[in-house]
Amino acid sequence: METPLIEAFRQKIGHENVLTGNKIKERTHHIWEMDQPLKARAVVLPVNARQVSDIMKICHSFNQPVVVHGGLTNLVGSTETQGREVVISMEKMNGILEMDTQSRTITVEAGSILQNIHLAAEAEGLMFPVTFGAKGSAQIGGVIATNAGGLKVFKYGMTRNSVLGLEVVLADGTIVSSLKKLIKDNSGYDLKQLFIGSEGTLGIITKAVLRLIAAPKSRNSAFVGFDAYEKVVGFLVFMETGLAGKLSGFELIWNDTYHALTTILEGVGRPLRDDFPYYVLLEVSGGHQQKDHLILQELLEEALEKELIADAVIAQKAADQERFWQIREQVDRLVDLCQHDQHFDISLPISKIDEYVKGVIEELNKVGEVEQYFVFGHMADGNIHLIIGKSNASQELTNRVNDIVYAFLPAYGGSVSAEHGIGVHKKPYLHYSRSQEEIDLMQSLKKMMDPLGILNPGKIL
Repeated sequence: METPLIEAFRQKIGHENVLTGNKIKERTHHIWEMDQPLKARAVVLPVNARQVSDIMKICHSFNQPVVVHGGLTNLVGSTETQGREVVISMEKMNGILEMDTQSRTITVEAGSILQNIHLAAEAEGLMFPVTFGAKGSAQIGGVIATNAGGLKVFKYGMTRNSVLGLEVVLADGTIVSSLKKLIKDNSGYDLKQLFIGSEGTLGIITKAVLRLIAAPKSRNSAFVGFDAYEKVVGFLVFMETGLAGKLSGFELIWNDTYHALTTILEGVGRPLRDDFPYYVLLEVSGGHQQKDHLILQELLEEALEKELIADAVIAQKAADQERFWQIREQVDRLVDLCQHDQHFDISLPISKIDEYVKGVIEELNKVGEVEQYFVFGHMADGNIHLIIGKSNASQELTNRVNDIVYAFLPAYGGSVSAEHGIGVHKKPYLHYSRSQEEIDLMQSLKKMMDPLGILNPGKIL
Protein backbone atom coordinates (compact mmCIF):
# COMPACT_ATOMS: atom_id res chain seq x y z
CA MET A 1 0.00 0.00 0.00
CA GLU A 2 1.34 3.40 -1.00
CA THR A 3 2.03 6.04 1.63
CA PRO A 4 -0.09 9.23 1.54
CA LEU A 5 2.96 11.14 0.21
CA ILE A 6 3.52 8.78 -2.73
CA GLU A 7 -0.19 8.61 -3.49
CA ALA A 8 -0.38 12.40 -3.55
CA PHE A 9 2.47 12.49 -6.08
CA ARG A 10 0.79 9.88 -8.30
CA GLN A 11 -2.49 11.77 -8.34
CA LYS A 12 -0.81 15.02 -9.34
CA ILE A 13 1.83 13.98 -11.88
CA GLY A 14 0.82 10.47 -12.94
CA HIS A 15 1.80 6.97 -11.88
CA GLU A 16 4.51 6.70 -14.55
CA ASN A 17 6.32 9.79 -13.24
CA VAL A 18 6.76 8.50 -9.68
CA LEU A 19 9.45 5.88 -9.08
CA THR A 20 9.70 3.81 -5.92
CA GLY A 21 11.30 0.58 -4.70
CA ASN A 22 13.79 -1.11 -7.01
CA LYS A 23 13.38 1.59 -9.66
CA ILE A 24 15.08 4.00 -7.28
CA LYS A 25 18.01 1.62 -6.82
CA GLU A 26 18.62 1.64 -10.58
CA ARG A 27 19.68 5.27 -10.21
CA THR A 28 22.59 7.00 -8.51
CA HIS A 29 23.52 10.41 -7.07
CA HIS A 30 26.58 10.99 -9.31
CA ILE A 31 27.84 9.80 -12.68
CA TRP A 32 31.12 8.68 -11.06
CA GLU A 33 29.28 6.60 -8.45
CA MET A 34 27.31 4.27 -10.71
CA ASP A 35 27.97 1.31 -8.41
CA GLN A 36 26.17 3.03 -5.51
CA PRO A 37 22.35 2.75 -5.68
CA LEU A 38 20.42 5.91 -5.02
CA LYS A 39 18.84 6.28 -1.59
CA ALA A 40 15.52 8.12 -1.60
CA ARG A 41 11.86 7.81 -0.62
CA ALA A 42 10.87 8.38 -4.22
CA VAL A 43 12.09 9.81 -7.50
CA VAL A 44 9.61 12.09 -9.26
CA LEU A 45 9.93 13.17 -12.88
CA PRO A 46 7.93 16.34 -13.62
CA VAL A 47 7.30 17.40 -17.20
CA ASN A 48 6.66 21.12 -16.61
CA ALA A 49 6.90 23.87 -14.02
CA ARG A 50 3.30 23.38 -12.90
CA GLN A 51 4.11 19.80 -11.91
CA VAL A 52 7.24 20.96 -10.06
CA SER A 53 5.00 23.41 -8.21
CA ASP A 54 2.52 20.64 -7.34
CA ILE A 55 5.35 18.45 -6.08
CA MET A 56 6.70 21.22 -3.86
CA LYS A 57 3.25 22.03 -2.47
CA ILE A 58 2.90 18.38 -1.47
CA CYS A 59 6.41 18.26 0.01
CA HIS A 60 5.77 21.49 1.90
CA SER A 61 2.59 20.09 3.42
CA PHE A 62 4.38 16.87 4.45
CA ASN A 63 7.56 18.71 5.59
CA GLN A 64 9.36 16.47 3.10
CA PRO A 65 13.02 17.18 2.18
CA VAL A 66 13.81 17.45 -1.53
CA VAL A 67 16.97 17.09 -3.61
CA VAL A 68 16.99 18.08 -7.29
CA HIS A 69 18.91 15.94 -9.78
CA GLY A 70 20.20 17.18 -13.11
CA GLY A 71 23.20 15.76 -14.98
CA LEU A 72 24.84 14.60 -11.71
CA THR A 73 28.26 16.00 -12.61
CA ASN A 74 28.83 18.20 -9.53
CA LEU A 75 31.96 17.62 -7.47
CA VAL A 76 30.96 18.79 -3.98
CA GLY A 77 28.16 16.42 -2.99
CA SER A 78 25.28 18.74 -3.88
CA THR A 79 23.16 15.83 -5.16
CA GLU A 80 23.94 13.36 -2.38
CA THR A 81 21.02 11.87 -0.46
CA GLN A 82 20.64 10.00 2.82
CA GLY A 83 17.45 8.09 1.99
CA ARG A 84 14.82 10.30 3.61
CA GLU A 85 14.60 12.73 0.67
CA VAL A 86 12.41 12.86 -2.41
CA VAL A 87 14.50 13.31 -5.55
CA ILE A 88 13.12 15.57 -8.27
CA SER A 89 14.78 14.64 -11.56
CA MET A 90 14.59 17.27 -14.29
CA GLU A 91 15.39 14.88 -17.15
CA LYS A 92 11.96 15.13 -18.82
CA MET A 93 12.05 18.94 -18.82
CA ASN A 94 14.69 19.10 -21.55
CA GLY A 95 13.14 21.28 -24.24
CA ILE A 96 14.68 24.15 -26.13
CA LEU A 97 11.64 26.42 -26.17
CA GLU A 98 12.69 29.38 -28.26
CA MET A 99 15.62 30.66 -30.28
CA ASP A 100 15.48 34.43 -30.77
CA THR A 101 18.26 35.33 -33.17
CA GLN A 102 17.43 39.04 -33.15
CA SER A 103 17.61 39.34 -29.37
CA ARG A 104 20.38 36.73 -29.33
CA THR A 105 18.69 34.67 -26.66
CA ILE A 106 17.68 31.07 -26.20
CA THR A 107 14.94 29.97 -23.79
CA VAL A 108 15.37 26.46 -22.40
CA GLU A 109 14.00 24.11 -19.78
CA ALA A 110 16.19 23.21 -16.84
CA GLY A 111 16.86 19.66 -18.00
CA SER A 112 18.37 20.73 -21.33
CA ILE A 113 21.84 19.26 -21.89
CA LEU A 114 24.52 21.93 -22.20
CA GLN A 115 25.93 20.47 -25.41
CA ASN A 116 22.48 20.55 -27.03
CA ILE A 117 22.26 24.25 -26.24
CA HIS A 118 25.67 24.73 -27.85
CA LEU A 119 24.52 22.93 -31.01
CA ALA A 120 21.28 24.90 -31.22
CA ALA A 121 23.18 28.17 -30.94
CA GLU A 122 25.83 27.10 -33.45
CA ALA A 123 23.15 26.27 -36.01
CA GLU A 124 22.23 29.97 -35.99
CA GLY A 125 25.80 31.26 -36.09
CA LEU A 126 25.69 32.05 -32.37
CA MET A 127 27.46 30.74 -29.28
CA PHE A 128 26.60 30.04 -25.66
CA PRO A 129 30.02 30.60 -24.07
CA VAL A 130 29.74 28.43 -20.93
CA THR A 131 31.55 25.17 -21.64
CA PHE A 132 33.51 22.49 -19.79
CA GLY A 133 34.41 18.82 -20.04
CA ALA A 134 31.05 17.49 -18.80
CA LYS A 135 29.03 19.45 -21.38
CA GLY A 136 27.62 16.23 -22.84
CA SER A 137 25.80 15.32 -19.62
CA ALA A 138 25.48 18.50 -17.53
CA GLN A 139 21.98 20.02 -17.50
CA ILE A 140 21.54 23.77 -17.69
CA GLY A 141 19.51 23.94 -14.46
CA GLY A 142 22.44 22.50 -12.55
CA VAL A 143 24.90 24.66 -14.46
CA ILE A 144 22.97 27.74 -13.31
CA ALA A 145 22.34 26.46 -9.79
CA THR A 146 26.08 26.00 -9.31
CA ASN A 147 27.11 29.10 -11.30
CA ALA A 148 29.48 26.89 -13.27
CA GLY A 149 32.66 28.30 -14.76
CA GLY A 150 34.66 26.40 -17.33
CA LEU A 151 37.14 27.01 -20.10
CA LYS A 152 36.02 30.45 -21.32
CA VAL A 153 35.43 32.33 -18.05
CA PHE A 154 38.45 34.52 -18.69
CA LYS A 155 36.75 36.15 -21.69
CA TYR A 156 33.02 35.62 -21.12
CA GLY A 157 32.58 35.30 -17.35
CA MET A 158 30.80 32.75 -15.15
CA THR A 159 27.37 31.33 -15.91
CA ARG A 160 25.60 34.24 -14.17
CA ASN A 161 26.98 36.55 -16.86
CA SER A 162 24.98 34.64 -19.49
CA VAL A 163 21.63 34.36 -17.67
CA LEU A 164 19.02 37.01 -18.48
CA GLY A 165 15.88 35.48 -16.98
CA LEU A 166 14.72 32.58 -14.83
CA GLU A 167 11.59 30.72 -13.85
CA VAL A 168 11.91 29.24 -10.36
CA VAL A 169 9.69 27.21 -8.05
CA LEU A 170 10.00 28.13 -4.37
CA ALA A 171 9.86 25.81 -1.38
CA ASP A 172 6.10 26.26 -0.92
CA GLY A 173 5.34 25.70 -4.61
CA THR A 174 5.10 29.35 -5.63
CA ILE A 175 6.23 29.89 -9.24
CA VAL A 176 8.32 33.01 -9.75
CA SER A 177 8.63 33.67 -13.47
CA SER A 178 10.83 36.40 -14.90
CA LEU A 179 11.78 35.10 -18.33
CA LYS A 180 12.98 38.43 -19.64
CA LYS A 181 15.34 38.94 -22.57
CA LEU A 182 16.65 42.23 -21.25
CA ILE A 183 20.35 42.90 -20.89
CA LYS A 184 19.60 46.04 -18.86
CA ASP A 185 16.90 45.92 -16.21
CA ASN A 186 17.55 48.00 -13.11
CA SER A 187 14.01 47.80 -11.70
CA GLY A 188 14.66 46.82 -8.12
CA TYR A 189 16.45 43.75 -6.80
CA ASP A 190 17.87 41.36 -9.40
CA LEU A 191 16.10 38.36 -7.89
CA LYS A 192 17.45 35.79 -10.33
CA GLN A 193 20.90 36.24 -8.80
CA LEU A 194 19.61 34.70 -5.56
CA PHE A 195 19.16 31.36 -7.32
CA ILE A 196 22.28 31.39 -9.48
CA GLY A 197 24.89 29.55 -7.46
CA SER A 198 22.51 28.63 -4.63
CA GLU A 199 22.86 24.87 -5.34
CA GLY A 200 19.12 24.29 -5.12
CA THR A 201 18.83 25.53 -1.53
CA LEU A 202 16.59 28.53 -2.27
CA GLY A 203 14.46 27.39 -5.20
CA ILE A 204 14.20 25.00 -8.14
CA ILE A 205 15.11 26.43 -11.54
CA THR A 206 12.67 25.27 -14.22
CA LYS A 207 13.36 27.54 -17.21
CA ALA A 208 16.03 30.02 -18.24
CA VAL A 209 16.61 32.72 -20.82
CA LEU A 210 20.27 32.61 -21.83
CA ARG A 211 22.27 35.30 -23.54
CA LEU A 212 24.03 34.24 -26.73
CA ILE A 213 26.87 35.96 -28.55
CA ALA A 214 28.00 36.00 -32.16
CA ALA A 215 30.10 32.91 -32.83
CA PRO A 216 33.73 33.76 -33.60
CA LYS A 217 34.67 33.12 -37.22
CA SER A 218 38.13 31.92 -36.33
CA ARG A 219 39.73 29.75 -33.70
CA ASN A 220 43.45 29.25 -33.24
CA SER A 221 45.21 27.35 -30.46
CA ALA A 222 48.77 26.82 -29.29
CA PHE A 223 50.65 24.85 -26.66
CA VAL A 224 53.44 26.78 -24.96
CA GLY A 225 56.20 25.55 -22.62
CA PHE A 226 57.76 27.57 -19.77
CA ASP A 227 60.74 27.15 -17.45
CA ALA A 228 59.47 29.54 -14.75
CA TYR A 229 56.08 30.61 -13.39
CA GLU A 230 57.02 34.29 -13.50
CA LYS A 231 57.31 33.94 -17.28
CA VAL A 232 53.81 32.46 -17.45
CA VAL A 233 52.44 35.59 -15.78
CA GLY A 234 54.47 37.86 -18.03
CA PHE A 235 53.35 35.93 -21.10
CA LEU A 236 49.69 36.32 -20.14
CA VAL A 237 50.08 40.10 -19.98
CA PHE A 238 52.02 40.07 -23.25
CA MET A 239 49.34 38.08 -25.08
CA GLU A 240 46.44 40.08 -23.67
CA THR A 241 48.09 43.25 -24.91
CA GLY A 242 49.05 41.86 -28.30
CA LEU A 243 45.72 40.19 -29.06
CA ALA A 244 43.55 43.14 -28.02
CA GLY A 245 40.57 41.18 -26.71
CA LYS A 246 40.91 38.05 -28.85
CA LEU A 247 42.44 35.85 -26.16
CA SER A 248 39.60 33.48 -25.18
CA GLY A 249 41.40 30.69 -23.33
CA PHE A 250 44.52 30.41 -21.17
CA GLU A 251 44.84 27.06 -19.41
CA LEU A 252 47.85 26.25 -17.22
CA ILE A 253 49.00 22.65 -16.81
CA TRP A 254 51.79 21.51 -14.48
CA ASN A 255 54.43 19.05 -15.72
CA ASP A 256 53.18 15.90 -13.96
CA THR A 257 49.66 16.55 -15.22
CA TYR A 258 50.79 17.15 -18.80
CA HIS A 259 52.93 14.01 -18.79
CA ALA A 260 50.14 11.87 -17.34
CA LEU A 261 47.44 13.14 -19.71
CA THR A 262 49.52 12.84 -22.86
CA THR A 263 50.43 9.30 -21.80
CA ILE A 264 46.94 7.94 -21.05
CA LEU A 265 44.96 9.70 -23.79
CA GLU A 266 45.19 7.69 -26.98
CA GLY A 267 45.78 9.54 -30.22
CA VAL A 268 46.53 13.00 -28.81
CA GLY A 269 50.28 12.70 -28.98
CA ARG A 270 52.57 15.10 -27.17
CA PRO A 271 52.44 18.65 -28.64
CA LEU A 272 55.63 19.63 -26.79
CA ARG A 273 58.35 17.62 -25.07
CA ASP A 274 57.49 16.74 -21.48
CA ASP A 275 60.31 18.33 -19.47
CA PHE A 276 58.95 21.85 -19.03
CA PRO A 277 57.70 22.72 -15.52
CA TYR A 278 54.65 24.53 -16.92
CA TYR A 279 52.51 24.37 -20.05
CA VAL A 280 49.88 26.78 -21.31
CA LEU A 281 47.15 25.88 -23.77
CA LEU A 282 45.79 29.10 -25.22
CA GLU A 283 42.96 29.91 -27.58
CA VAL A 284 42.48 32.94 -29.81
CA SER A 285 39.01 33.72 -31.16
CA GLY A 286 38.51 36.32 -33.87
CA GLY A 287 37.07 37.16 -37.24
CA HIS A 288 39.58 35.81 -39.79
CA GLN A 289 41.25 32.41 -39.51
CA GLN A 290 44.40 33.09 -41.55
CA LYS A 291 45.00 36.62 -40.26
CA ASP A 292 44.49 35.57 -36.63
CA HIS A 293 46.77 32.57 -37.16
CA LEU A 294 49.48 34.89 -38.48
CA ILE A 295 49.05 37.31 -35.55
CA LEU A 296 49.38 34.42 -33.09
CA GLN A 297 52.45 33.13 -34.88
CA GLU A 298 54.14 36.54 -34.86
CA LEU A 299 53.39 37.05 -31.15
CA LEU A 300 54.82 33.65 -30.25
CA GLU A 301 57.95 34.35 -32.29
CA GLU A 302 58.37 37.66 -30.48
CA ALA A 303 57.82 35.93 -27.12
CA LEU A 304 60.57 33.44 -28.00
CA GLU A 305 62.95 36.24 -28.93
CA LYS A 306 62.22 37.98 -25.62
CA GLU A 307 62.67 34.64 -23.77
CA LEU A 308 59.19 34.88 -22.28
CA ILE A 309 58.58 31.30 -23.42
CA ALA A 310 60.78 28.22 -23.91
CA ASP A 311 58.93 26.59 -26.81
CA ALA A 312 55.58 26.68 -28.61
CA VAL A 313 53.56 24.86 -31.24
CA ILE A 314 50.50 26.18 -33.09
CA ALA A 315 47.64 23.94 -34.20
CA GLN A 316 47.77 23.93 -38.02
CA LYS A 317 44.32 22.47 -38.65
CA ALA A 318 41.05 21.78 -36.85
CA ALA A 319 42.09 18.23 -35.98
CA ASP A 320 45.18 19.56 -34.20
CA GLN A 321 43.05 21.93 -32.13
CA GLU A 322 40.76 19.08 -31.12
CA ARG A 323 43.79 17.05 -30.01
CA PHE A 324 45.18 19.97 -28.04
CA TRP A 325 41.93 20.67 -26.21
CA GLN A 326 41.25 16.99 -25.60
CA ILE A 327 44.28 17.05 -23.30
CA ARG A 328 42.68 19.76 -21.18
CA GLU A 329 39.03 18.74 -21.41
CA GLN A 330 39.59 15.09 -20.47
CA VAL A 331 41.34 15.71 -17.17
CA ASP A 332 38.76 13.41 -15.58
CA ARG A 333 40.84 10.56 -17.02
CA LEU A 334 43.43 11.35 -14.36
CA VAL A 335 41.07 9.62 -11.96
CA ASP A 336 42.02 6.36 -13.70
CA LEU A 337 45.48 6.75 -12.19
CA CYS A 338 44.20 7.16 -8.63
CA GLN A 339 43.08 4.46 -6.21
CA HIS A 340 41.10 7.01 -4.23
CA ASP A 341 40.79 10.58 -5.50
CA GLN A 342 40.00 13.95 -3.97
CA HIS A 343 39.17 16.96 -6.13
CA PHE A 344 39.81 20.60 -5.34
CA ASP A 345 38.79 23.82 -7.04
CA ILE A 346 40.31 26.92 -5.50
CA SER A 347 40.73 30.55 -6.47
CA LEU A 348 43.75 32.77 -5.84
CA PRO A 349 45.37 36.00 -7.01
CA ILE A 350 47.32 35.07 -10.15
CA SER A 351 50.61 36.27 -8.68
CA LYS A 352 50.29 33.85 -5.72
CA ILE A 353 49.29 30.66 -7.53
CA ASP A 354 52.75 29.11 -7.89
CA GLU A 355 53.78 29.94 -4.32
CA TYR A 356 50.55 28.40 -3.04
CA VAL A 357 50.89 25.24 -5.11
CA LYS A 358 54.50 24.70 -4.01
CA GLY A 359 53.46 25.07 -0.37
CA VAL A 360 50.62 22.57 -0.74
CA ILE A 361 52.83 20.05 -2.56
CA GLU A 362 55.49 20.34 0.14
CA GLU A 363 52.90 19.43 2.79
CA LEU A 364 51.32 16.66 0.70
CA ASN A 365 54.74 15.04 0.27
CA LYS A 366 54.85 14.58 4.04
CA VAL A 367 51.71 12.41 3.94
CA GLY A 368 52.68 8.85 3.11
CA GLU A 369 49.17 7.88 2.02
CA VAL A 370 49.17 10.53 -0.73
CA GLU A 371 50.35 8.74 -3.86
CA GLN A 372 50.11 11.42 -6.55
CA TYR A 373 48.72 14.84 -7.32
CA PHE A 374 47.81 16.63 -10.52
CA VAL A 375 47.54 20.41 -10.87
CA PHE A 376 45.93 22.39 -13.69
CA GLY A 377 43.44 25.18 -14.14
CA HIS A 378 42.08 28.36 -15.64
CA MET A 379 45.11 30.41 -14.72
CA ALA A 380 43.94 33.63 -16.40
CA ASP A 381 41.05 33.93 -13.94
CA GLY A 382 42.98 32.62 -10.94
CA ASN A 383 41.23 29.24 -10.76
CA ILE A 384 43.35 26.16 -10.04
CA HIS A 385 42.22 22.52 -9.77
CA LEU A 386 43.94 19.71 -7.94
CA ILE A 387 43.27 15.97 -8.16
CA ILE A 388 44.96 14.08 -5.35
CA GLY A 389 45.30 10.30 -5.39
CA LYS A 390 45.50 8.41 -2.11
CA SER A 391 46.05 4.87 -0.88
CA ASN A 392 42.78 4.83 1.06
CA ALA A 393 39.53 6.73 1.45
CA SER A 394 39.44 7.04 5.23
CA GLN A 395 37.73 10.11 6.63
CA GLU A 396 40.83 10.87 8.68
CA LEU A 397 43.01 11.04 5.56
CA THR A 398 40.36 12.99 3.65
CA ASN A 399 40.23 15.58 6.42
CA ARG A 400 44.00 15.80 6.61
CA VAL A 401 44.28 16.47 2.87
CA ASN A 402 41.45 19.02 3.06
CA ASP A 403 43.24 20.82 5.86
CA ILE A 404 46.45 21.02 3.82
CA VAL A 405 44.76 22.37 0.69
CA TYR A 406 42.48 24.86 2.43
CA ALA A 407 44.67 26.05 5.33
CA PHE A 408 46.88 28.22 3.11
CA LEU A 409 44.01 30.05 1.41
CA PRO A 410 43.08 32.74 3.97
CA ALA A 411 46.64 34.09 3.99
CA TYR A 412 46.45 34.57 0.22
CA GLY A 413 42.91 35.96 0.17
CA GLY A 414 41.78 32.87 -1.74
CA SER A 415 38.53 30.94 -1.99
CA VAL A 416 37.80 27.28 -1.24
CA SER A 417 35.58 27.18 -4.31
CA ALA A 418 36.17 29.01 -7.56
CA GLU A 419 33.41 27.36 -9.59
CA HIS A 420 32.25 24.03 -8.12
CA GLY A 421 30.24 25.35 -5.19
CA ILE A 422 30.16 24.21 -1.55
CA GLY A 423 27.71 21.30 -1.31
CA VAL A 424 28.50 19.14 1.69
CA HIS A 425 32.17 18.43 1.01
CA LYS A 426 33.36 22.02 1.49
CA LYS A 427 30.84 23.11 4.09
CA PRO A 428 33.25 22.83 7.06
CA TYR A 429 35.66 25.16 5.26
CA LEU A 430 33.26 27.88 4.15
CA HIS A 431 34.54 30.15 6.92
CA TYR A 432 37.93 30.27 5.16
CA SER A 433 36.29 32.29 2.37
CA ARG A 434 33.33 34.01 4.04
CA SER A 435 33.09 36.10 7.19
CA GLN A 436 30.71 35.13 9.96
CA GLU A 437 28.54 38.12 9.05
CA GLU A 438 28.26 36.85 5.48
CA ILE A 439 27.40 33.34 6.64
CA ASP A 440 24.78 34.73 9.02
CA LEU A 441 23.18 36.65 6.16
CA MET A 442 23.12 33.50 4.03
CA GLN A 443 21.42 31.68 6.90
CA SER A 444 18.83 34.43 7.15
CA LEU A 445 18.04 34.23 3.44
CA LYS A 446 17.69 30.47 3.67
CA LYS A 447 15.32 30.68 6.63
CA MET A 448 13.22 33.34 4.95
CA MET A 449 12.86 31.53 1.60
CA ASP A 450 12.75 27.97 2.93
CA PRO A 451 11.55 28.14 6.54
CA LEU A 452 11.05 24.36 6.78
CA GLY A 453 14.52 23.68 5.41
CA ILE A 454 13.30 21.15 2.83
CA LEU A 455 15.25 22.37 -0.25
CA ASN A 456 18.52 20.43 -0.60
CA PRO A 457 18.91 20.20 3.17
CA GLY A 458 22.40 20.22 4.65
CA LYS A 459 24.05 21.72 1.58
CA ILE A 460 26.23 24.88 1.82
CA LEU A 461 25.03 25.84 5.34
